[in-house]
Amino acid sequence: MEKGPPQTTTASASASNSSAFSFISKGWREVRDSADADLQLMKDRANSFKNLAASFDREIENLIQSAAPTFSVPAIRQSSEIDFMKKLQPKITEFRRVYSAPEISRKVMEKWGPRAKLGIDLSRIRSAIVAELDETEEEDMYGIMEFNKFRKGRRLGFTEEGQFGDWEPIRVLKTRLREFEKKNSSGEIFGGFRNNEFVEKVKSSLKAICKEPQESKEVPPLDVPELLAYLVRQSEPFLDQLGVRRDICDKIVESLCSKRKNQFVMPTLAEGEPLTVDSDKINDELDLRIASVLQSTGHCYEGGFCTDFTKHDVSDGKRHVAIVTTASLPWMTGTAVNPLFRAAYLAKSAKQKVTLLVPWLCRSDQELVYPNRLTFSSPEEQENYIRNWLEERTGFKADFKISFYPGKFSKERRSIIPAGDTSQFIPSKDADICILEEPEHLNWYHHGKRWTDKFNHVVGIVHTNYLEYIKREKNGALQAFLVKHINNWVTRAYCHKVLRLSAATQDLPKSVVCNVHGVNPKFLKIGEKVAEERELGQQAFSKGAYFLGKMVWAKGYRELIDLLAKHKNDLDDFKLDVYGNGEDAHEVQSTAKRLNLNLNFLKGRDHADDSLHGYKVFINPSVSDVLCTATAEALAMGKFVVCADHPSNEFFRSFPNCLTYKTSEDFVAKVKEALAKEPQPLTPEQIYNLSWEAATQRFVEYSELDRVLNNEHNPAPAKVRPNGKLIAKSPSMPNLSEMVDGGLAFAHYCLTGNEVLRLCTGAIPGTRDYDKQHCKDLHLLPPQVENPIYGW
Repeated sequence: MEKGPPQTTTASASASNSSAFSFISKGWREVRDSADADLQLMKDRANSFKNLAASFDREIENLIQSAAPTFSVPAIRQSSEIDFMKKLQPKITEFRRVYSAPEISRKVMEKWGPRAKLGIDLSRIRSAIVAELDETEEEDMYGIMEFNKFRKGRRLGFTEEGQFGDWEPIRVLKTRLREFEKKNSSGEIFGGFRNNEFVEKVKSSLKAICKEPQESKEVPPLDVPELLAYLVRQSEPFLDQLGVRRDICDKIVESLCSKRKNQFVMPTLAEGEPLTVDSDKINDELDLRIASVLQSTGHCYEGGFCTDFTKHDVSDGKRHVAIVTTASLPWMTGTAVNPLFRAAYLAKSAKQKVTLLVPWLCRSDQELVYPNRLTFSSPEEQENYIRNWLEERTGFKADFKISFYPGKFSKERRSIIPAGDTSQFIPSKDADICILEEPEHLNWYHHGKRWTDKFNHVVGIVHTNYLEYIKREKNGALQAFLVKHINNWVTRAYCHKVLRLSAATQDLPKSVVCNVHGVNPKFLKIGEKVAEERELGQQAFSKGAYFLGKMVWAKGYRELIDLLAKHKNDLDDFKLDVYGNGEDAHEVQSTAKRLNLNLNFLKGRDHADDSLHGYKVFINPSVSDVLCTATAEALAMGKFVVCADHPSNEFFRSFPNCLTYKTSEDFVAKVKEALAKEPQPLTPEQIYNLSWEAATQRFVEYSELDRVLNNEHNPAPAKVRPNGKLIAKSPSMPNLSEMVDGGLAFAHYCLTGNEVLRLCTGAIPGTRDYDKQHCKDLHLLPPQVENPIYGW
């Protein structure tokens, strides 16, 4: 058999060759699929096909060698077509080897006819591949496709003549080549390449197949400064207990984050935003950074150390609020009066059930605490006294429950200390929301169930500036240092949220500053009466100045005597009436007499007493108060108030009748100004801000009680990044603060269980459990010696 001379083409074909290869490969795939059905026919022509396959094999080799195009086609498509041709070559070689065996060749030659004619007409293939080549290239390519005469002068070729003319794969291939030539001539195929539609579809398909997670490209892994910054941020509770202030921790975090500002802070800033380092923004960016990394990994935190998931479930459709306080009427102190009003106004809305839990004192302690040696023989008797007093001042009958827990009075601390586990006096079915009035005081020696484990939401309200009182005692600086850290300890361990009435208190964990106290409605009515009298031209105030407060040095008496003694000549005609009873009464009066001060001491009485309505000026120089109730009551009655420029009086500065002073000379000027002028009437807005309705609204907002009452269980809502994506922090990561809080609560429980340690820190003996007298008065069972009530 004569062979056509091998010829190598130049690599300057156009983009149409790629489509030609695609059609050829498609046709050859159909040839392969149809081969099995035509085996019998091919056996009859095996000897002839042996020579044909050898020749065709060489042509395929030439075609592959020449398929090195320089024209621009998609890389993936070009490689796929050549790969198919390379895969096809060994198939044809194997096919030739099998059917060239001697026994098959002998059987086939017996049936070979003398007039059989074979022919290969590759003109259509040639025209499809080289349609756009120049004339010289066309002549060279024609030499490859054209074969000379076969042995005995016969022309070898595939034509429709002879026995190969009816071979179905060849017919299908030729049909497809005709269609390809027709489409090529009309521009349907290569026009798509010119419009890049096909290329775009290929790209989109490849992106869909080989798509990588988008977050993995946008969220790089955490680096060392970020990890250290987050560790310091989460370790603030522990560092705070060691004496490291919060602002120092914030500076450390800010320093670590500033090193990475261009890498993880700046990408999230909006375009054109100035390069400023803000502590809140740094913290937000750090939270979003950590949350996005964890979210990209699919991590979801499901709880951890000391987590109690068996809390109260609201089944009756109404929430329960328990208010626990450290004092009770008839002791006229802030922690007895304000929680009582809070319970009344929370119950007034009828949206939730309210329980007020107050201490019960044995008769011997009642005689020491309650004025005029007033005592009660039973809790029911004291409850009636409390309700009558409240109804007289509010004008409505409040529907809430009053319960009692055992307490003992400490003469040294001048306060009531709970005895036993106070939390057990709230039934589990009502353990939903808890308000701890003076949370540090209630938990100094608390040995029992952790409040945050038993209740869904615990809010602490700080009433007293204990540090200021302790500093006035012997070794006050050391005691104040210890008490400060103990207060941090117990409020962190037992509260979800802490409200400070003013910035005069220490900066406690989880705390915000907000005045959530209101004024007795009776004082607002007195103020309205004074305004009516002034409108009628009557004289509303017939007296000068007065001071009212418990007569102990820490309640402002020291500051008052010092000011009057220093400026006795400047205030020569000034006379001050002082109302109060207390442990330091004799010492205060003797000091004023020794300094020859013009003070008139009178017995203590209710601020709403008729004898006090005629005073125009209320003097309050105290700097130990957190938020003086008497100051608010005086403003509500329309009086002038002269008070120190101190954080405890921040809430009152917006009232025009509040005159604050910074120096002793300024004090003299403010007193003279108040005595010379008439106070301005209160506006409706000012009256509302002083009311308990406004105070209750502020409390519900700042304590996050509205979220809890509305069954919104996501305390940390998702934050929005500048690109519009939401990142939820709380379910994505564990909170180290919660773990520290749990550890602190466990340590506190262990320490308060030791009677020796309790006595060393000033606890009243026998207050770890209530005594027999409490059991008798409150109808309680004797406490068990070993009662694992904490549940660790």
